[in-house]
Amino acid sequence: MGNGYSQLTLDERIEIFRLQSEGRSHREIGRMMGRHHTTIMRELGRNGLKSGYKPAMADHMAWARCKRTCRLERLGPLRDHVVDRLACGWSPEQIAGCLRQEEAEHSISHESIYRFVFSKAGRALKLHRYLARRKAKRGLRYFKARGHAVPSGMSIANRPQTIEKRQEFGNWEGDLIQFRTQRGALLNLTERKTRLCLLFPLESKQAEPTGKAVAEVLKRLPQTVRRSITLDRGGEFADHQTMQQKTGSEIWFCDPHSPWQRGTVENMNGVIRRDMPRKSDITDYTRQDVEMLQTLINSTPRKCLDFKTPMEAFEENCNGALQM
Repeated sequence: MGNGYSQLTLDERIEIFRLQSEGRSHREIGRMMGRHHTTIMRELGRNGLKSGYKPAMADHMAWARCKRTCRLERLGPLRDHVVDRLACGWSPEQIAGCLRQEEAEHSISHESIYRFVFSKAGRALKLHRYLARRKAKRGLRYFKARGHAVPSGMSIANRPQTIEKRQEFGNWEGDLIQFRTQRGALLNLTERKTRLCLLFPLESKQAEPTGKAVAEVLKRLPQTVRRSITLDRGGEFADHQTMQQKTGSEIWFCDPHSPWQRGTVENMNGVIRRDMPRKSDITDYTRQDVEMLQTLINSTPRKCLDFKTPMEAFEENCNGALQM
């Protein structure tokens, strides 16, 4: 349990002024008033003037600070820019990073954007619906891990460190995004180094059509761009031997109930869920709709890529791989 805390009153500020005039130290003043000495230090530092500490002015400054709204509430153009980018699927870090790179007139930190989203004004605008997880309150959620074991396959424990550290280009992570209707699924293949994602709608999540879809998507790329694929142990990837033969890629499998071992594709799933939530029906989306979503995601700058887009990073690495 945390300790209770109350704001300093005008009477207490007058007492601080009197004791300070007597030459008392911060610790002495705090002990005599029943306050922590750091409270006294902060009060004198934040609400003091160059001419000295004045209780009435200090009380007014503290009141004004409490009533002061955040920058996004005060600056209309900046607020409109942030809200527009959130509506386009950008994360607060992407918005803040691009504002710094563009040397815009007004910049802001991603934490300030999050605070605005979860503030009273942000909740009124329902801005949390634009975030990846769409949570109305900040905090963790519990997700129940599930899946079926694959009888054989190469363990992620034996995967080379060059893949783990993202030093090598052409290593993918794969997953199926499922929906409440259970009438289809969406195949998501994400390249670990550049975060480029390739999406493919499936009518069935059975092993054979899933394996064919993985091969169809990756066979369009040069061999140097499809070195390996990391998958979970779900039954939809049971046909991994056929995938390996058709793509020439090494197949690695995560440990059971360990989605964090494929964090890249799991994060991408969260981005895709913004436009295709779990309650969606995949049959309502055409192949063109999926390709448009894929282009939108791959054209959005990412903080981990120094605010390049996945498409730009993929083209740079792809050209380098073909020249080797």
